[in-house]
Amino acid sequence: MPTLHENAQTLLRKLTANPNASFHPGQFEAIEALVTDRRRTLVVQRTGWGKSAVYFISALLMRAQGSGVALIISPLLSLMHDQVQAAERAGVRAAMVNSANVTEWEAIRARLDANELDVLLIGPERLNNPAFREEWMPYLQPRLGLLVVDEAHCISDWGHDFRPDYRRIGALIRELDTNVPVLATTATANERVSRDIAEQLAAGASPEDVVVLRGSLTRDSLRLGVLQLPDEAQRLGWLVEHLDTLPGSGIIYTLTVSAAEDTARLLQTAGHKVLAYTGKTDPDERREAEEALKANRVKALVATSALGMGFDKPDLGFVVHLGAPSSAVSYYQQVGRAGRGTDYADVLLLPGREDRAIWEYFATASMPDEQNAYAMCEALADEPDGLSIPALEARVQLRRSTLELLLKVLDVEDAVRKIGSRWYSTGAPWSYDAPRYRAVAQARVREQEAMLAYESTEGCRMVFLARELDDTTAAPCGKCDRCAGPWYPEQVSERAVQQAQGTLNAVGVEIAPRGMWPTGLQELAGENAPKGKIPVSERAEPGYALARLSDVGWGSRVRELLATDESGEPLDTPVPQALGQACVRVLAAWDWGETGRPETVLTVPSPVRPTLARSLGEGLAHVGKLVYLGEAKLAAEPRFFGGNSVFRCADVMRSYQIPPEVIERLREHPGPVLLVSDIVDSRWSITVLAQRLRAGGASAVYPFALGVTH
Repeated sequence: MPTLHENAQTLLRKLTANPNASFHPGQFEAIEALVTDRRRTLVVQRTGWGKSAVYFISALLMRAQGSGVALIISPLLSLMHDQVQAAERAGVRAAMVNSANVTEWEAIRARLDANELDVLLIGPERLNNPAFREEWMPYLQPRLGLLVVDEAHCISDWGHDFRPDYRRIGALIRELDTNVPVLATTATANERVSRDIAEQLAAGASPEDVVVLRGSLTRDSLRLGVLQLPDEAQRLGWLVEHLDTLPGSGIIYTLTVSAAEDTARLLQTAGHKVLAYTGKTDPDERREAEEALKANRVKALVATSALGMGFDKPDLGFVVHLGAPSSAVSYYQQVGRAGRGTDYADVLLLPGREDRAIWEYFATASMPDEQNAYAMCEALADEPDGLSIPALEARVQLRRSTLELLLKVLDVEDAVRKIGSRWYSTGAPWSYDAPRYRAVAQARVREQEAMLAYESTEGCRMVFLARELDDTTAAPCGKCDRCAGPWYPEQVSERAVQQAQGTLNAVGVEIAPRGMWPTGLQELAGENAPKGKIPVSERAEPGYALARLSDVGWGSRVRELLATDESGEPLDTPVPQALGQACVRVLAAWDWGETGRPETVLTVPSPVRPTLARSLGEGLAHVGKLVYLGEAKLAAEPRFFGGNSVFRCADVMRSYQIPPEVIERLREHPGPVLLVSDIVDSRWSITVLAQRLRAGGASAVYPFALGVTH
């Protein structure tokens, strides 16, 4: 009779379509822990080690013993399509349940009833869907023979990619029969994250009872390097000049959407076959871009982190980062997409001076602050009939994305629940774990410091990354730029720099006018507050900003103006001449259309940088020979920076006024007004002031700003 090892190896060879395949160190040990010992098991192994082989083979072996279906929870369902096809070659009968195949759910359930499925795959967000939890989970739990948690670092809020959806998994594990084995897999967990995962796998028992199989995380195929260049023009110029020297096809990562789009345009103009890939790219275009890279029809995708864990191309030849991620662990994961199935691949980091400012600008806590968390609970407790998200926005000062994240966390912790489109308080006691979240925030700062340390380390770069993941077995790689010297060109020609400078000097980003007042405004601004659609006769016209704050080029120069001094106070200086001239270029290229060129200028006063805003308005009026109306009046300090639309709009209505003397001058010059701001974020200040200027006689209102956040 064949042994477990022989049966497992037969399945491995079918799965890989390789008649000579053998297990990597640790693979069979994991299978044995699950199939024979029915243990809770954590596997921490590098990308490409073969974690999926462990769970597909274990599922088949356990099914042969009469066990129930294996449930695999993974955020990588796009990648799973490829894996499922491979698994089916080995005889695995698999199905997925996701939001894209709701019409197939009934048929999938019938196959489960008939015992015709070996593996069911779901995304973690399914567990946070009330209907799925109530209808599917009670049905699935007694049928489970194996539970697999893929990308398990997401289950830990210490992990670099914590996701609240994963918090439900801990509750699911606690409800499982102890005889049901559980496998958690990840390639990016240090000791702290591993301990946290083990505690959740133990489900109240001792974490020591969890089998932890941890392998070396070094990647022998990768040749790492960091090239410090003085500015953005040099970094972009390096790509223009040297992209074709990198092996095969690969990925160029940027920190922002606009940087990805701008860089892709520059490289395309320079003759390189590249495509932009961001969270804003149409889903169909993203799939086409992925296929183009897999088929080597393009040299590179210029991407944000939207090109995430689910992308798999074994022969990916290089990864270049134009700007550093905020975590060395995130960096390890992203560069790990290269060289999975090849003997070598090149990995280069081109850090920028502005990286840290971008990290701080985009930093979002995994949990909103304590005050808003309790405000949310109180708002729901006061409404036994529940509240919709728009109604909650009128009661809690949070942006919608942050509000939805908080609801998800509170839902996982059983403080709230969703029925239909409304949220309700459960009445269960809940307390904010302030020390834990404070410690997590401090850990994020340490991750940033580790990333900066990676850039300047004198030792082997692969050893540095491995040690960030607490892999103490790493030895010097012998091939990175610290071990063997720079392997990449260090010089950039003046011609390439000039070509890059053309992209950096491009000016002008459209500011779209708002067309609707926020739902629930009457709650905060009174029953006479406007609602519904904003009449065209009361709206601003489409406007322009010099740059997005996240842009390469002018965006970085605008960000420099928003710096603080050593005490943390905002710097407030007049607009530098170069920025002023760039603003004039935007106005000179503006097509004013039938409404005509502006006759007057009004400045939106800045509560933080009044000198900057005033000098911009006065300067544009002087250069354009326009009548300067002065400033709108800041009647009260704005209170709700960063809140949702309801709070921000109500705040602007309360804080900003058009002084009588401005209205008087407007009557003398009733033509179009150029409404000048330093920074445009929510667009409510320009929306409210445009309405009031139109009511005061302005024939049109054109918003203009130095920078726009979105």
